[in-house]
Order: sequence, then C-alpha cells, then structure tokens
Amino acid sequence: MLNIEIQHGNLIKVQADAIVNPTNSFGWMGGGSASAIKKAEGNKIEDEIKAQAPLEIGTAIATPAGELPYKAIIHSPVVVSPTDTAKPYDVAMAVSGALLLADDKGFKTIAMPGMGTGVGNFPIKDAAKVMIAEIKKFKPINLEKIILIDENDELAKAWKDELEKK
Repeated sequence: MLNIEIQHGNLIKVQADAIVNPTNSFGWMGGGSASAIKKAEGNKIEDEIKAQAPLEIGTAIATPAGELPYKAIIHSPVVVSPTDTAKPYDVAMAVSGALLLADDKGFKTIAMPGMGTGVGNFPIKDAAKVMIAEIKKFKPINLEKIILIDENDELAKAWKDELEKK
C-alpha cells in the first residue's frame, strides 16, 4: 500500500522524484499548478506536452522537468478542454493514469496537487474523496509514497478527513 502524506504548500517546492500536473487533453498550461510550472520553466514544458497532444483522459505522459529538481513532470488530463468541468470519473482516471506512469517509470515518490479542483472546477470534497479512493486501491510495484500537496487549506483538510475514514 502507498504511504500517503498530506502537505499544505507549493507543488514545485516539494521534495519528490516527480510532480503531477493536472492538465487538459491539449496540454495548454494556463492556471493552477500548470501556471506555477510554466512560470518556473517558461514555454518549454508546455511545448513538449502540446507536441504529444491530444492526450486521452486516463493516460499520462512524462516530460523532462527542465531546471526544476525532478526526474520528470507527469501530465495527466482531467478535462478535454480547459473550459470543461471535471467529472468524478475523469478525476479518478487522471489519478490512476498518473500513478501507473509513475510506477512504470520506477519513481519512489511523487507529489500530486488537487486533480480537477482548479480550472476544472471540481468540488474540493469530491476531489478528495475520489483521489484518496484511487490512491488506496492502487497496487504499486515501485512507487512507495505519494505526497498530496496544495496551497488550498480546505483541500488539505478534505484529504486528511478522507484519509481518516475507514
């Protein structure tokens, strides 16, 4: 079973092998976590994602992290278009896709923000419930730890509440 750690903080400052960028199928990096990554790295990472688009929800891709201190950035779409609203199944598939790719790449620790809670407008409590459920049922081979990290206090609390449920 995966060790789950919850942190309130900045995704691009966490210590992990890789970080997850909740994205759209086109790879456009506009808001939320994507904005922080793009601000740190410019258009280089966005260009790499767009070159592989369109991405299907449930699949994830890894790009180099540039100057960020990670082995990779995992991009997992939660919506098709940035104007779409994320749905429970899409959030579950995005989490699952990111976990599968991280495990396949041999990463030991990844960090993931709220999936679909930014531009996807997915309700925080619903996201916490879906994310924790997907993480708990995942059976890793290599992955040992997932850090759920977000600057939103309400989301960090919702993750903790879900984690404490049986």
